[in-house]
Amino acid sequence: MTNTLRFPAADPAAAAAFFAAELAFEADPDDVVRDLKAGDTEGFQLVETRSAEAFARARIPGAVNLPHWEIDETTTADWDRDLVYVCYCESSQCNAATKGALRLSRLGFRVKRLAGGITAWQAAGYPVEGHSTEAHGVSCDC
Repeated sequence: MTNTLRFPAADPAAAAAFFAAELAFEADPDDVVRDLKAGDTEGFQLVETRSAEAFARARIPGAVNLPHWEIDETTTADWDRDLVYVCYCESSQCNAATKGALRLSRLGFRVKRLAGGITAWQAAGYPVEGHSTEAHGVSCDC
């Protein structure tokens, strides 16, 4: 038996439920950039969950900055509860987006995480803003 099939694939219904659930938790940079380019951002807000310093160096256009450790009832008091908040951080090796999404969801907000963070965003060639927009300007900094 091959290594690939050592563990049998799930039945199609279980696989569909799993992959649908996965998509409910993550947004793809390609989908987000298509929405940004089309001006179709109704319904979601990007949230950079690293430090203000990291946000100043390089950020996805249109994102707001709220470090995950500052997310609470006070800092989100004016946030629209009808939006989906798409959290991102440095990369898949950084868990600031996960921490931010956890805090927001515990406060009753609907959330997703941006797959791969700003590193994947830049690797795909998508635009960033800030005073150090090259790849070396991106760091975990959380």
